[in-house]
Amino acid sequence: MTNPIEQFKEERKNRIENNGDNKDLLNAADIFNIESNKAQYSYNFSWMGRPIIQYPQDMIAMQELIWSLKPDLIIETGIAHGGSLVYYASILELIGKGEVLGIDIDIREHNRVAIESHPMYKRIKMIQGSAIEEGIVAQVKQHTEGKETILVVLDSNHTHEHVLAELKMYSPFVSLNSYIVVYDTIVEKLPENYLPGLVRPWGIGDNPMTALQEFLKTNTQFQIDASINNKLLVSVAPDGYLKRIK
Repeated sequence: MTNPIEQFKEERKNRIENNGDNKDLLNAADIFNIESNKAQYSYNFSWMGRPIIQYPQDMIAMQELIWSLKPDLIIETGIAHGGSLVYYASILELIGKGEVLGIDIDIREHNRVAIESHPMYKRIKMIQGSAIEEGIVAQVKQHTEGKETILVVLDSNHTHEHVLAELKMYSPFVSLNSYIVVYDTIVEKLPENYLPGLVRPWGIGDNPMTALQEFLKTNTQFQIDASINNKLLVSVAPDGYLKRIK
């Protein structure tokens, strides 16, 4: 007799795989990715009262990873309003273990106060400083000691140089079969000046996607999890979910 739970999982797996060949669906997703970024769609959401500047699709993917991995530590570079930290901490709270470590070069006082007064702060720690400064990385390494399962998320400065440095510095912390998630790889697929008047030091040819591609040329411990691409379709991190396979 067929196990209905396993049958459902197999049907879902097949649907996700088929998405990768569905040209109409992929084209529709590309259009939405571009137009929604123009509309600053990611700024519309919050989690437990804190702004979370992410796409809901990526947050669902992160929930799935966290629930599956049950990490002892989640490291995220880039804090902003702290919504992601609170989100990850809330999932860990449901699991009943783990902590979140956020790093940001400038933790603004109003954000720090709001994060520190949040009920989920009991699972959060923060470090102020550049994520690629050796002294900061040394502090992060101290937090990894004794942690068996570690998940890393990169979402700070989005230039090629910075993200490549982060990948090299933080990938050794990632445990086997866990992930290093590189956000805003979508920049490579967006039109130049998609937000008129917004000047940023990254763009086409200089962004997290180009850094990721450069990193994978020499690092064979990680590979792109294409199943997450095919599942989400709408994401700021296409090809950005890197699984440690050895």
